[in-house]
Amino acid sequence: MTRIIAIANQKGGVGKTTTAINLSAALALLGHEVLIVDMDPQANATASLGLRGHPGRSTYEFLLGGARLADVVVDTASAHLRLVPSTSDLAGADVELAQLSDRTSRLKAALAGAVAPFRFVIIDCPPSVSLLTLNALAAAQEVIVPVQCEYLALEGLGEFTKTLELVRRNLNRDLRLRGLLLTMYDRRTNLSRQVADEVRRHFPNTFHAVIPRSVRLSEAPSHGLPINAYDDRSPAATAYQELAEELLAAIGSTVEVAS
Repeated sequence: MTRIIAIANQKGGVGKTTTAINLSAALALLGHEVLIVDMDPQANATASLGLRGHPGRSTYEFLLGGARLADVVVDTASAHLRLVPSTSDLAGADVELAQLSDRTSRLKAALAGAVAPFRFVIIDCPPSVSLLTLNALAAAQEVIVPVQCEYLALEGLGEFTKTLELVRRNLNRDLRLRGLLLTMYDRRTNLSRQVADEVRRHFPNTFHAVIPRSVRLSEAPSHGLPINAYDDRSPAATAYQELAEELLAAIGSTVEVAS
C-alpha cells in the first residue's frame, strides 16, 4: 500500500524541502519507488532536483487543470525517484481554490487510484497553513514536522499541532503525526543540545535520527542533486539514510537495497 507523507511546518527555513528531497532520495536508494509532490509555489524542491523551468505541466494543472498524475510526473536523476514539479503558477492557486466547494480535497482526489506504482508519496508543503497545505494534510496519512535546532524552535509548534488536530477532526481523521525531525543540529554548541532535549521532552515521538548542519547539504541543491548523490559520505547523507531506515522500521516495511 502506498504511504503518503506530508513534510510540513508553518515556520519557514526549518528544512522542509531539504527533508522532502533527501528522505525521498534515501528511500529510493533502498529500492522503493518514491514520488515527490512539490506543493510550494517557490518550487524549491523542483529546483533542488535540477528541474526548475520544466516546460511540461505542474502541480498547478494537477490541482486545478484536470491533468492526470501520468501527465505531470517527471523523472529525476535518481533511480526510483520521480517528481510532480511546481511552478510560480501555483502562487495563485489559493485564490482559485477558495472558490471551489472541494477546495481542501483536490489533491486527495487527484492522487486517488493513481499512486499504486509508488511505495511512498512525499509532499513538500509551503511554509504556511494555506489551502495548499490543507490539501496536502487532507491527502496524507502521516506528517513529519522538521524542527530547526535553534532558539525559538518550539515557537509555533503548539499552534501547528492544534492545526493538525483540526485537520484530523474536519478533513482527515486518519492523519497521524509520525514524528518531529531535528534539523540543522550543530553538535559543537550547547544551544543545539538544549533545543534537542527540549523538543524531545515535549514530543516523545521525535525521530532518533538528527540532521546536522552541513555545508555539503546546502551545496547539493545548486547541483540539482540530493545529498546521497552529491556526497554520499557526508554526515548529512548518513543522517537521512538513518531517517529512512527508522521510518521504514516504524511502519513495518521491509528494507530492500536497490540493485
